[in-house]
Amino acid sequence: MSGLSAALTINDLKQRARGRVPRMFFDYSESGSWTGSTFRANESDFEHIRFRQRVAVDMENRSLATTLVGQPASLPMAVGPAAICGLQVADGEVKAARAAEKFGIPFSLSTMSIGSIEDVAEATGKPFWFQLYMMRDKPFMERLIDRAKAAKCSALIMTMDLQILGQRHADIRNGLSAPPRLNLNSISQIVTRPGWAFGMLGAKRRTFSNVVGHAKDVDDLSSLSSWIAQQFDPRLNWKEVGWVKDRFGGPVIVKGVLDAEDAALAVSHGADAIVVSNHGGRQLDGAPSSIRVLPEIVDVVGKRTEVLTDGGIRSGQDLLKALALGARGVLIGRPVLYGLGAGGEAGVTRAFDIIRKETDTTMALLGERDIRNIGPHNIHSNDLLKRQGY
Repeated sequence: MSGLSAALTINDLKQRARGRVPRMFFDYSESGSWTGSTFRANESDFEHIRFRQRVAVDMENRSLATTLVGQPASLPMAVGPAAICGLQVADGEVKAARAAEKFGIPFSLSTMSIGSIEDVAEATGKPFWFQLYMMRDKPFMERLIDRAKAAKCSALIMTMDLQILGQRHADIRNGLSAPPRLNLNSISQIVTRPGWAFGMLGAKRRTFSNVVGHAKDVDDLSSLSSWIAQQFDPRLNWKEVGWVKDRFGGPVIVKGVLDAEDAALAVSHGADAIVVSNHGGRQLDGAPSSIRVLPEIVDVVGKRTEVLTDGGIRSGQDLLKALALGARGVLIGRPVLYGLGAGGEAGVTRAFDIIRKETDTTMALLGERDIRNIGPHNIHSNDLLKRQGY
């Protein structure tokens, strides 16, 4: 086998992307804040969870289908919002959105995407989710929400854990910017990735297109950097959920919840769903992994709202473990970035296919035919989970 067909795991796609994407953009997808302890725990904590194998069960006519926030999904999985998809590969957001639409799962577009809301709406035929970073500039926020409505986005994801940017040392060392500033550091990274560079020559967008030309006096890289540095809002509070809901008029998913008390506050202020998330380990280093706190959050709000989770999902087995601990579904980010870097839209499709195959095979070995039946009974030894802190 060669090319994408040789990729049997998400890690295979990651290694292929590593050789094709400039370091500053690959490291963006493959690093956390400060020491990276939470980034690593997001993956490693899944290893402590063991399945309960069942045999001699009729495994014909298996179904992986479900719904997520009222939207049909061929798998309990959505593409989570990830910035700079369009710098992993040219027009990356459009390519990822098309792959998700064909696969039959929701796609989420980040505020800090390279392709704009309008670009994705024009390139796809089904509604997608749009993620909001809450900025100080309220007129800009009003216009951004109105643009999402005009694009017929089916839900907004309101990110609550980025009032202050985490300590992202890899991004600083690599001189991350969008588009890259041309200096010795960036040029040395780009010239070693000629395929990426030639692809970017034909890209429709190379900077944060939801912001440039839409925020007041932001029209180039210098003004964009200055605007972003001033915009993340440390005063963000739960009342903003109601404001966003009133302006948008549709479902609002609150993302960045890592504590049961915050989960209850999100629901009481109108969240239609929550995402248990530590921002991929890129905000508070030393925080617990998402999977570690998922069960306690499900216990508090799981009967009142849909609970989704992200962080460390690298396989169909990880997906099933999250479902077994109470999640309705998962959001994936890095597997999509790896897929884009490895092979554009085809690479993302390959990532989806890998996770679907792993999910279906593992579910069958658990003795289940319908993924909606996955629950705590599929996990082996609850006492072990308790000793590990789950």
